[in-house]
Amino acid sequence: MDTRQRGITIRGDSAQIAFTYQGVRCRETIPIPPTKAAQKELVLKRQAILYEISMGMFDYSKHFPLSRKAQEFRKTRSDLYKIKEALINWLQRNQAKLQKSTLQDYNSAIYHHLIPTFGDLTISELTASKVKEWLSELPCSNKRKGNILTPLRQTFEELYHDEIIDKNPLTRVKNLPNKTREPEPFTHDEIAKILNELTGQAKNLVQFAFYSGFRTSELIALRWQDVDFENNRIFVRSAYVRGQLKDTKTKSGKREVTLQPQAKEALINQQTFTNQQNETIFHDPDTHQPWRNDQPIRKKVWIPALKKAGIKYRNPYQTRHTFASMLLSRGENPLWVAQQMGHKDWGQIRKVYGRWIPSSK
Repeated sequence: MDTRQRGITIRGDSAQIAFTYQGVRCRETIPIPPTKAAQKELVLKRQAILYEISMGMFDYSKHFPLSRKAQEFRKTRSDLYKIKEALINWLQRNQAKLQKSTLQDYNSAIYHHLIPTFGDLTISELTASKVKEWLSELPCSNKRKGNILTPLRQTFEELYHDEIIDKNPLTRVKNLPNKTREPEPFTHDEIAKILNELTGQAKNLVQFAFYSGFRTSELIALRWQDVDFENNRIFVRSAYVRGQLKDTKTKSGKREVTLQPQAKEALINQQTFTNQQNETIFHDPDTHQPWRNDQPIRKKVWIPALKKAGIKYRNPYQTRHTFASMLLSRGENPLWVAQQMGHKDWGQIRKVYGRWIPSSK
């Protein structure tokens, strides 16, 4: 065979095939035995490749499965590029700019939900109806469903902007409405019963939660330097989210809170256990280390106290609802209450706690 055949170069016991695909000059090396029959098959292979390219049927990975170019070109073919690959590649590209807690959420969504459900489908096989059907059977809240869907939405948005797909099926999948849980604040009698079942640091923690309105993530990040006893105020500057110290969730979350008498009492009592200026205020009484998330508090302090007190279970967030309803019931200005809670305006206060706002306000 003429080793100068166009697009083919013979080099000992291998040959290099050259061709242009999607405007890119490609060269792939394959082993061949030194026979005329093998060289003839090589010419036919290149001709088949050129024909498939001209007809829009070329599958790079079928001809050259170990080629790096095959992996790259597969990403441009929505009928070959799998959703699993697209999700993982999207996450790798974006992980450096994501906060650690967000990255953990996306990893969980991708590897526990999206890949097991859609991973083996190609990009072109995903339809809005498939996603909607899956969402309807997913056993979690609408808010959680929306969060799980976020990496898939962003992946397909990139694919659309990169012109890998002509239409984005996720634009026809709307997030389901979040159901606002009705506040179930504790009564003064219930609070007294709960606190009566607690002692030491555990009691101080829960008492402060009831009378400060702090989110648990804010409460466990609070340090003594954030407390101004002289002027009866506390500065909320940070929060612990999944064991990581970070700024509060929103700008309005970073706030100054008036120190209520019962909250002040809890802090004064807590000084017996922790009192260094830069020290976290509330510690786990068993380990004498700062709390890092709400789960140990729920299991070791909250649930046992409610059981012993014979109080109907409500989650710890209801301490925050209790604080807001107490302030409003005694006639405090809703705008001021919104500021104490870390809301940007009082619209949320009116929506969630409207029945505790006296009609004269």
